[in-house]
Amino acid sequence: MSDLRRKRTLDRSRRRRRARYRVRKKLRGSQERPRLAVHKSRRHIYAQLIDDRAGHTMAFASSLESELSDDLQGSTGSCSAAKAVGAALAARAAEQGVQSVIFDRGGFLYHGRIQALADSAREGGLKF
Repeated sequence: MSDLRRKRTLDRSRRRRRARYRVRKKLRGSQERPRLAVHKSRRHIYAQLIDDRAGHTMAFASSLESELSDDLQGSTGSCSAAKAVGAALAARAAEQGVQSVIFDRGGFLYHGRIQALADSAREGGLKF
């Protein structure tokens, strides 16, 4: 890998890390209003509801799950996968009795897969 490409990759990861910490120091999830934390990789997208006060995850959904992978037809890194993950997380949140969440985009831009997941979760009944 060339030095310029390595530097560009480091700058991108540093920017995301700084944004993640900047957002996270302001957001704290609770039992009544957990934090909806989103992470994406090149192939998959993950979302979880976190109660920061108790320090545990209340609900979790990802494009790796077998029940969601049947609907995705092989494309786990697309906006359609993000929509399926958002809908699954909203359904699991409803089972827990959660209606309102705090959205934590994890330093990623609110665009593309992150936006698709958020819109799908809103359609599923979550308020944020």
